[in-house]
Parts: sequence; C-alpha cells; structure tokens
Amino acid sequence: MSDPAPIFAAEGPLAAAIPGFRARPQQIEMAQRIAEALRENRVLVAEAGTGTGKTFAYLVPALLAGGKVIISTGTKTLQDQLFNRDLPTVRAALKVPVSIALLKGRANYVCHYHLERNARDGRFLTAQDAADLRAITRFAKTTQTGDKAECTDVREDSLAWVAATSTRDNCLGQDCPNKEECFVMQARRNAMEADVVVVNHHLFFADVMLRDEGMGELLPACNAVIFDEAHQLPETASLFFGDSVSTAQVLELARDTRSETVAAARDCVAMIDQTRNLEKAARDLRLVFGAEAARLSAAQAAERENFDAMVEGLEKALADFHAVLATQAERSEGLGNCLRRTEEMAERLAGWRKPEDKELIRWVEVFTQSLALNATPLHVSDVFKRQLEGHPRAWIFTSATLAVGKADFGHYCRELGLAWMDPPPLTAVWGSPFDYAEQALLYAPAGMPEPNSPDYTERVAKVALPLIRAARGRAFVLCTSLRAMRRIHELILDGLAQSGDELPVLLQGEGSRSELLERFRRLGNAVLVASQSFWEGVDVPGDALSLVVIDKLPFAPPDDPVLAARVEHMQKQGLSPFVHHQLPKTVINMKQGAGRLIRTERDRGVLCICDPRMIDKSYGKVVWRSLPSMRRTRAEADAVAFLESLPPPREGG
Repeated sequence: MSDPAPIFAAEGPLAAAIPGFRARPQQIEMAQRIAEALRENRVLVAEAGTGTGKTFAYLVPALLAGGKVIISTGTKTLQDQLFNRDLPTVRAALKVPVSIALLKGRANYVCHYHLERNARDGRFLTAQDAADLRAITRFAKTTQTGDKAECTDVREDSLAWVAATSTRDNCLGQDCPNKEECFVMQARRNAMEADVVVVNHHLFFADVMLRDEGMGELLPACNAVIFDEAHQLPETASLFFGDSVSTAQVLELARDTRSETVAAARDCVAMIDQTRNLEKAARDLRLVFGAEAARLSAAQAAERENFDAMVEGLEKALADFHAVLATQAERSEGLGNCLRRTEEMAERLAGWRKPEDKELIRWVEVFTQSLALNATPLHVSDVFKRQLEGHPRAWIFTSATLAVGKADFGHYCRELGLAWMDPPPLTAVWGSPFDYAEQALLYAPAGMPEPNSPDYTERVAKVALPLIRAARGRAFVLCTSLRAMRRIHELILDGLAQSGDELPVLLQGEGSRSELLERFRRLGNAVLVASQSFWEGVDVPGDALSLVVIDKLPFAPPDDPVLAARVEHMQKQGLSPFVHHQLPKTVINMKQGAGRLIRTERDRGVLCICDPRMIDKSYGKVVWRSLPSMRRTRAEADAVAFLESLPPPREGG
C-alpha cells in the first residue's frame, strides 16, 4: 500500500464522503506509521490523544492493505459503532470491495435451543421476565443476526436474556438439534469469510487465544490484528489466562441439569434431588462471607470460619451430583453436555484447592449474590508474547492512554511481553490536536488533607460544591471507591438543597451505565457521581459536561490480593513495585479519567484533582506531566471564574 496521506487531504475521498471532515496532521502521521507496520509485519504501540481521529487513522490503512484484518475493541458499544458506522463510511469513501463482519461472544446471540426450552418451561420470577421472553421469541423469528443489541424492545440487563442465550458451558455445539439455524455459527461463518472482522478483547482472548471451537481458525488466517482501547488488554488477558469457579456457574449448572432432566429423564427423582443439594452447597459457600463485596487472598479466605469446610462440601456435592448424572447422561444431548460441564468444574475446583502452578495467584472475589474462586497468573507477558511470535503478521496497539510521562511505553510493553521481542516494537505518541491551554483549566485545591484523613471525603464534597454551582451542574464527580461515591453523593445533595440550587444529581447504580449517560446528556445541567466504571469509555461532548472532579489518584488498594502477590514477586526480583507497576498503572487510569472532560475543539471546562499528593509528592509530578498541557491553578476563585465564564447550559429535556 502506498502513502495513505492523500486519502485524508482536503480534496481527498474522506472529505468528499463525510460532511465536515477535516484532516489533522496527527491523524495523517498515525495512518502512515500504521501503513508501514502493516507492510512490514511489525508490532506498533501508538498513543493517540483525544481528538486525533485514531479510528480513521487505522481503518484507512487496514482497508487498503489487503488480506484479512481483525480489529479488537474494548467494548461492545465501540464494536457496534465500528461495524455499523465507521467501517461502512470509510469503505464507501475508499470504494474498496472489502467484506466486513461483526463477531461477539456467544451470550450476545439468541439461542434457539434454550429459548424454546425455557419458553416452554415457563418458570419466571416476574411477569416482566415472561413478557421479555415473549418479545425475544418474536424477535428470533424476524432477525437476520440474532444479535441481542438489535432487540430494542428488551432491556440489555433483562433476566430473560439468560433464558434466551447460551454460554460456553451450556452450548451443545455440533450435537445441538438447532445447529443449522444457529446464529452463533452463522456469525462465525461470516467472520471466517470476511476481510475485516470486528471483535472485542474478551472474545479475542476467550475464542482466539484459547482456541475455542470454530474461532481458532481466525487468527492463523489473518494478516494483521489491531487493538483499539489497547490499555485494557493486560487486565483482560489476566482474566482469560487464569481460571475460575463461581457459585453462579454452579447454580447455572444445577438449573440447566434440572431443566434437561425434566425434559429427558423425568423419572429420575434422584437427579432432581442432587440439583437441590448442589445449589445448597454453592449458597452455603457464599454465606461464609457477609453482605459486603470483597477481594481476599486464598490465605485470608481460609481464615474465615467454615470456608475450607464449605469448599470441601462443594467438592463433595459435585462428586455426588456427577455420580447420579453419569447414569442419565446418555438420555439426551443436553444431559451429556451437563456431565461434561460437571467434570470440567470438578477439575477446576480441585485445581484451585491444590494448585500445581506456583505462578498462579489464588484469590476469592465475593459479589452481592455470588462468590468466585480465582487463579490468576502472576504475569501474562510470556503467554501473550508466544501468541505474537506464532505467525508473521502486524500487531497494532492503540489507545489514548498507554504511555507514562510523555512517551515512556516501558510499563505497557513489559506487561504484555512486547519489551523482549525481536525486532523490538515500534512506538509513537501523537498528542491531542485540542488547544488545552485555552480550553481547559487544571485545578489542584490548596490545603487538602492527606487522602487517608477521616474527613477527606467531606473535604472533597466541600471543594466540589462551589465548582458545581459555578458550572450550573454539568459535572462528573469521579470517585475511587463506592463508599466515597455514596458519601459524596449525599453531601452534594445536602449542600445543593441548603443553597437552594435545584440541580439533578445522579448516582451510579440508579440505572444502567447507558441509561444514566442518556439522562445526563438529556438533562443538560446534571451532576453525576460515579466510580471507576465511568472513568473510561464515556463520551459526553458539548455543553452537558464542563467540570470533572476526581477525588483521589486511582492507586489500586494495597490489600488487593492480585496486586499484593505481584508486589511481593517484584520485590523478590529486586524491582520497585511502586515505580514499575503501581505508579504507571495509576498514571494510565488518571489519563483516562481526565480524558472525559474535553471531547471536541469547542469543549471547555475545569478538571479538579483533589488529591494533594499530585503536588506534594515527587511522584505526583509524573502524574501531572502525563496530563494534557492545561493551565494550572491552586485558587478556587480562578476555577469558579473560568466556569462562570462558560455559556449557560441549555434547558434540560
């Protein structure tokens, strides 16, 4: 492929096809570097600041390169945007005969087998669930793809989807009586035949790197892999290179087996009894812990009364369950599949109790309704590096946040094993084209106490309130813990009530993320108090967001079991865990949070970082030097004046 620069020119095909298109020098340079990496089958790690236009910068060379390209994104939302909007737009502008396909995880597609069985079974917790399943049944008869994102009549988080989709565990595969009309198999066939396939990181690791059935052929056949939102890869890789057994999986196995028994072995009462026993063992294990969510090392969990006994009880219940199920498994494909799942689950549970691999971190995560026994690798670098070296192809890693400081990719490259590749990866940074010095102000309030002070949360709310009033709402308040989030939400509500400011104050958890964002945009003068899940992948361009307040630098809790194990491992190697791991991760997270503020050339606003460590500690300089070059102030009056100078918010809907 020749130089892609003319494609982006003022008289080029993109400008002709896209109203308002303006090329940016950073975008053109990025496209040129990606074209070079694609030509030479190199690894390229590229940070592109907000507003660079990185999506078009990788799509143009990808579509012109020829051969098969996999594009992996961080979220299903971006996946849909790429497939439905960006890819068709660029393809039409370039007039290239490139076929494209969208491939999601199995749980995103309606499963004819489970939908039919559960609709017939007719057991639902609520009338709404029953109504949702009827709507899904109607959708299944008319849809071409079976993708649940297209079924707008049913909420994405409706429990009916569990009854209408399959999982890797309960899919019958080639034994399914509905395999000819299967939406998952159809999506995979389309992906095998397409020139460009859009997946997400979870699917990439679950289905490509673990060589799940059918997908393992995609990676060997492709010439290039492009990772967008690549900063998420180390975390996602850790999930999939590890192992896990959860009480939710156990309950699902019991439920599926009961359903299959009723359908194919109704006379086996003992099997029904065993499903109840297995459910009780799973629930008893969860009840060892209180109501609060928690993450504990295996050693910490073992200190809890009855934990070891309940894990052992679950293992025995699985063995008893298996003994009865083995006598019934030949009576249907569904029961045979449940037997296979039982054997795999028993193997994972035994592996967790007596691990052979010393490089695994064993830990327990407690959720509101369930509990997971996890085994996570100390590092994923070796496994990932093997994938990269398996076949000559280009690998492109891009995100707005990969480097520490202005251009140090060392942390990221070490995490994924890229640092030891031969030849070494190409790296590049393109700053944002936005005029941050004009558009934004960074406010670090003076006189803040240490973040571990008992009154710290109250002081954050006290800092935020005058800014929220000056901005007339239009604010994100991003917190590093759920407890701080809830308390700050209370304090902001009280403070606004006392001053008579009638502004809508939203709280994470009051609806799904997409619903809250939609309300925030529609209202035009709202305050949203949220935690980590709103630090990235959230786009509110325009006047609806003019203020972002961050309570603390987002260091991972030191007692987190995975972090604690990695810290200990690095100390044994003579490395500083803080310098080589904790600080770089915090910087990348911080850049994500700060990136919510300025999304277009017209946006203006204040970024307020309350944590005094950014100013008082030597490592704080690493943080603020990594942020965009905004004007800086310690004075509240400056921040208030900046916000008051902004045009008033539009009337809410």
